[in-house]
Amino acid sequence: MGRAGAATRRRLALGTAVLSAAALLGVALPQEARAATGCPGRAVRTLHFATGSVLVHKRGGYVCAVTVPRKPGAKRQMSVGVRARGGRAVVDSGRFARLAGPVTVHAGKRCVWVTGKVSGSAVSSGWILC
Repeated sequence: MGRAGAATRRRLALGTAVLSAAALLGVALPQEARAATGCPGRAVRTLHFATGSVLVHKRGGYVCAVTVPRKPGAKRQMSVGVRARGGRAVVDSGRFARLAGPVTVHAGKRCVWVTGKVSGSAVSSGWILC
């Protein structure tokens, strides 16, 4: 069985490696999608406005948000802010090409107010996630 057995073992090892890699990619892709925003946790809201969107995530008692432009590429003025009721707003503002943020606050069970802005167009959530 010498050569034939060795070839069979190599094919089985290769097949196992391919299946393992496919399984790992299936698990890793959702995390990579989250890594693109920089926010851990699950997506709970998306606030759309004329020039972009604010993506809101929640994990445990923490709320995280990023602002993404509708057409990424050129640097432009952007901002994102999150404020837990009774607390101060955490804001990231500046000239960015891909996103503003992420910004995170510990909200516990309190409501949060989320804002986002891209090139003069903005959105404000009001109190959400109460």
